[in-house]
Amino acid sequence: MDDQSYMKEALRLARRGLGRVSPNPMVGALVVRGETIIGKGFHTNFGGPHAEVNALARVKGEPKGAILYVTLEPCSHHGKTPPCVDLIIEREIGGVVVGTKDPNPLVAGSGIRILRDHGVQVTVGVLEAECRRVNEAYFKYFETGLPFVTLKMAQSIDGRIATKEGGSRWISSIDSRKLAHRWRANHDAIMVGIGTVLRDDPSLTVRLVKGRNPRRIIVDSTLRIPVKSRVLSDANAPTTILTTLHADPRRIEKVEAVGARIFQVEANPQGRVDLRAALQMLATEGITSILVEGGGTLATSFLRAGLVDRLVVVIGRKIIGKGIDAVGDLGITDLNRALSFSIEKTRRVGEDLVVVARMHS
Repeated sequence: MDDQSYMKEALRLARRGLGRVSPNPMVGALVVRGETIIGKGFHTNFGGPHAEVNALARVKGEPKGAILYVTLEPCSHHGKTPPCVDLIIEREIGGVVVGTKDPNPLVAGSGIRILRDHGVQVTVGVLEAECRRVNEAYFKYFETGLPFVTLKMAQSIDGRIATKEGGSRWISSIDSRKLAHRWRANHDAIMVGIGTVLRDDPSLTVRLVKGRNPRRIIVDSTLRIPVKSRVLSDANAPTTILTTLHADPRRIEKVEAVGARIFQVEANPQGRVDLRAALQMLATEGITSILVEGGGTLATSFLRAGLVDRLVVVIGRKIIGKGIDAVGDLGITDLNRALSFSIEKTRRVGEDLVVVARMHS
């Protein structure tokens, strides 16, 4: 096997931490002697041992002189665990092959430098694009100060998310809804607009699959949310309300009294929550990824602001006709200026078609 083959295996291991390690990155590691893998490990949970530690712990005998393959630069600072570079040096690893540098300013090349200073041969950049992609939310968080945003929409074939009276259950199949719950579990937070709360009174929790509940975020510019809403009345997940600086202080007290956190954000020219400012604030809370589930007004606002990284469209086998559009007016009059996405994959899920696309820069 060559370096790329070993790194592919390390990436496969890294993905096993999906939904369990954030805001830490997913990392996989292999210890190789000759052409034999003598240890494997991955970062299993937030606050737990890192991938390198787990891989070295599974080596029978001494790993002295072996090669360590790791998808992300080994850490060099004390956090919830000791620096991985110290263990690598202590165990006298002969060489380290790194997929990509760590964008965290606490590391940012220092792990590689320390290893080289101690005589460890380090190779950097093997399958770098793939190693960055597996942790794209982590990289975006450190490189831009914003969370990675996935916009998910369930719509009819003719682009409606509900009938004209607001009926939307269910446009998608149960299989697609299970998939949507898996997406919830794999994001730090789930976000909806106040219109969705008022219309559907959703729980916004993970119920159809196993996984952690994300933080619930409600965009409510004038703080209209009823205090008996499910997102406020149950304790299955924390809830944050994004509102503007003009929100009534008495309403703020009532909502906070039932356990929600209120973030007051500056308003945009339309008097609504400024979404970019809101994302910057949420990033300071350690939120690296957000699943935006709707409704149409919020989806339109995110698209207009250019804040969508990934688009997931679930298309049910229904035609509604006149109803609520999945996306509202984007102010586009010239087709050449239409928002452009690249299709990453399409798949059939139950009776639905699921399209995953990436926003063009």
